[in-house]
Amino acid sequence: MSVLIPCYNAEKYIRETLGSVFAQTWPSIEVVVVDDGSADDSVGVVESVAGDRIKLVKERHRGQTATLNTCIAHASGDYIQYLDADDVLAPDKIALQMKRLAGHPTSIASAEWGRFHRETSEAVFTPENVWRDLQPIDWLALSRINGLGMMFPALWLVPAGIVKDAGPWNEKLTLNNDAEYYTRVLLASDRVVFCKGARCYYRSGISGSLSGRKTSDAWLSQFRVLELCESYVRTREDSDRVRRGFSLSWQHMAHACHPYNPDLAERALTRARKLHPVAIYPDGGRAFRAISRLIGWRIARKLQTLSGRP
Repeated sequence: MSVLIPCYNAEKYIRETLGSVFAQTWPSIEVVVVDDGSADDSVGVVESVAGDRIKLVKERHRGQTATLNTCIAHASGDYIQYLDADDVLAPDKIALQMKRLAGHPTSIASAEWGRFHRETSEAVFTPENVWRDLQPIDWLALSRINGLGMMFPALWLVPAGIVKDAGPWNEKLTLNNDAEYYTRVLLASDRVVFCKGARCYYRSGISGSLSGRKTSDAWLSQFRVLELCESYVRTREDSDRVRRGFSLSWQHMAHACHPYNPDLAERALTRARKLHPVAIYPDGGRAFRAISRLIGWRIARKLQTLSGRP
């Protein structure tokens, strides 16, 4: 099986990420690291830690999704584990998932996940309603029951045949590209098997990270991701639960991107209203709630961002 790691300016974190891969109890792992033209010493760290235990590919900077496609082009394993260069796997994560996937080449495996900022010991693993075996469409609907959900790469172990059927990463997308990709991966499978005890760790709070960008291009990518995901899922099942979930997703996006891109926020709200009557409002502290009641959440959000809150 292959662990594929796209790397860009990750010198602070990739040592720990690679350490978690080399600590895996599964005996045979190919590791592919593709450096996306890092401006820091990421390559030097990889070479010093890994030596000849990995396949290191160096490219000019082209972006994360292009780097992920290069990763898969260099993979030879029958199973694929994508892993961001700042995330971490528990030692038996891959072994537990490989055991459950044995004899099931059209299923994919999911895992438990926890968020951390500095040490993996901080992570809290809070059970979710998708932490069980599910049909792909049920997983996609249940994960979006509150409009959110988590689909980051470390969660999954995927047979290479499903990766091929799902197609390449969409190189036009930046923010939230993994949601678009894994929606296609799930829909190319026939079952999602949950692996109790298989754990991965999602690092948060990195300054300048892709997921934290607030540029116009990033928000446009998020909008396009939601458009595509909605299209994929509603083609399979156009039900009340699906429309409600995507309505909530569009509202969450509108709240997050206002006031950075107010026009796009209004377009997102329009899409939400057309899908389902469910309505939510952005949350915040006591002052935020009071201002929202008096003069509306849009002005409250603007004041919130001016004060330094994202």
